[in-house]
Amino acid sequence: MVEGMTTPSEPDPFAPPQAGAARAERVATALFRIAERHAATDTHRHRQVHPHVLAPHEAVRLVTYLLSGAAEAYEDEPAVDRSDVLAALTLVPRAREELEEVEAGLIEMARGRGMTWQDIAFGLGLGTPQAARQRHDRLTARTAGESAAGS
Repeated sequence: MVEGMTTPSEPDPFAPPQAGAARAERVATALFRIAERHAATDTHRHRQVHPHVLAPHEAVRLVTYLLSGAAEAYEDEPAVDRSDVLAALTLVPRAREELEEVEAGLIEMARGRGMTWQDIAFGLGLGTPQAARQRHDRLTARTAGESAAGS
């Protein structure tokens, strides 16, 4: 081996960073941070959940988990059937709309707390501040259109 060369097990200091790997690591770290700081107990975890009604994203996730085997059905629970799958698919657009509303609001709150578009772009995994601003503009236009259509 040539002196100064790295072995395959050592990271190459001159290799470009792998954005996907860095993003995946940040996602795991973000989930752990929020869980540890704001959802450490059952009481904390369930404060944003309605005790008697599933939110669309919860219903979609539940059916998906039951179908995939990630969650086991209880003995007294019926098996997921075609109508359950269609019901979950029906809820996907509403779950997406709700998440877009949450994202737009979170961006606005971040800006209100003095975060820059660069900060927001980094958090969202976008390449530029302009991309973050454009994303916010699209979300705001979509959520405003959906609110007007729902009235």
